[in-house]
Amino acid sequence: MTIERKKDKYGNKIRLRGGALLRMTAAIVFWLLVWQLLSLLIGSELLLPSPWAVVRSFYRLAQTTEFYRSILHTLLRVAAGFAVGMAAGILAGTLTAFSRAADVLLTPLKNIIKATPVTSFIVLTLLYFSSNVTPSTVAFLAVLPICWSNVCEGLRQTDKKMTELAHAYAFGRKKTLREIYFPAVRPYLSAAATTGLGFAWKSCVAAEVIALSKNSVGRALYESKLYLETAELFAWTASVVLISVLFEKLLVHKLFKNKNTEGAAER
Repeated sequence: MTIERKKDKYGNKIRLRGGALLRMTAAIVFWLLVWQLLSLLIGSELLLPSPWAVVRSFYRLAQTTEFYRSILHTLLRVAAGFAVGMAAGILAGTLTAFSRAADVLLTPLKNIIKATPVTSFIVLTLLYFSSNVTPSTVAFLAVLPICWSNVCEGLRQTDKKMTELAHAYAFGRKKTLREIYFPAVRPYLSAAATTGLGFAWKSCVAAEVIALSKNSVGRALYESKLYLETAELFAWTASVVLISVLFEKLLVHKLFKNKNTEGAAER
């Protein structure tokens, strides 16, 4: 199968998305076949359900109000933790980028947060907050150091000649931020948002599993495991993955869409 390529006004070939979509579809089909083969070899739906069994379980879940209620509550917890973590990370990153004293004082705190296992955060947070607040708090702590590090690095990598030029032409503070600093930090912020969102989902759902938060995907995962509903466990997991990817595409790519995507999130 060939995919036609258009040319721009300079005669250069333009890559169409059809090729990437075709390759992605082929990869998905390949891994589904591998999954089906492994399921047949193991021969136990309890240990490894077939893809079709998971689809049937997903369809059954999608007909219940509990499914949508759990997804919505988890989504709100993730969104809250992610939003507060990004806001705090931007503030802390800006502060430590421009203030040596703040950098010396606050960087150890960032390193401690980054090095602490998520499970420890979950258990510690449960000492002070309810099971419904804990997931958002843990998601916030997962996102904070990622955004903090990237924003700080992006600001420090700003071209000094551009800042000197802004000073020479008497740019105001707002114009300097808009024209100089924001374009410089934008790819770093985009990378932080993409990586942080993934960490927010993982940590939030993990916290829900341990805290048994009411109306949550994490609680549903725990109950599926408890009652040995393996196909349902896979269906809930697939739901989280799909919603996480969709959330990333709709939110991160719309907010930080930029041709320049350099800058990697610090893990």
